[in-house]
Amino acid sequence: MIRLKSKADIEGIRKSGTIVNQVLNSLAEITKPGLATKSYDMKAEELVHNYCNAKCAFKGYSGFPHSVCVSINEEVVHGFPSDRKLHEGDIVSLDFGVVYNGYYADSAITVAVGTISAEADKLIETTRKSLYEGINQAKIGNDLSKISGAIESYVLSKNFSVVRDFVGHGVGFKLHEDPQVPNYIIKNYNVILEEGLVIAIEPMVNEKNYKVKIKKNHWTVVTTDGGLSAHFEHTVAITQNGPEILT
Repeated sequence: MIRLKSKADIEGIRKSGTIVNQVLNSLAEITKPGLATKSYDMKAEELVHNYCNAKCAFKGYSGFPHSVCVSINEEVVHGFPSDRKLHEGDIVSLDFGVVYNGYYADSAITVAVGTISAEADKLIETTRKSLYEGINQAKIGNDLSKISGAIESYVLSKNFSVVRDFVGHGVGFKLHEDPQVPNYIIKNYNVILEEGLVIAIEPMVNEKNYKVKIKKNHWTVVTTDGGLSAHFEHTVAITQNGPEILT
């Protein structure tokens, strides 16, 4: 069931989104070769602790054991922070969410570790731009497939592939709500965008084939062919003034 948000609800989600944005910017700033990825978890928890009533939304969610999803190179989503250290040339996706005063927001970025290859840089930029191609279609009266199609067509035009097993979602009152927000067109999946709908749009883009598998920890998703993957996400409200990015 899709639950629309009032202007007051959207303002509450925006406050959560502001925290998410600040945390992700801070995590990007500390990214460098030699960093142990558990440092992301520690930094995020330290920053969120500064806000009364704010909590890291991922930790404990369906049993997920960490506050930040840290996915390196061929890892698509849901990677675990650990003692593993970043190396020059890696790319790392950071996915983070907050619940603040009862409202959830969710966002993700992919950042370079030192100097990366031209192909990795192109993958990151394509994924980031595809997110905004989707956001531009998040308008009242549009079918949700306009978002999906805009993302997919842009990614394919750059000769990359869109992950199909994981998609975006509604967000706000819970971390994951209806509707699902695919990054590719699904035949006969029709949702008309209405004022007050808040969704997390999150393209996951692979360097090679779109197929993925889940590692033995039952969480971390990786490409089946070992190719790189990138991930960007924003929480977006559908309003009379067009799409509003809340993160």
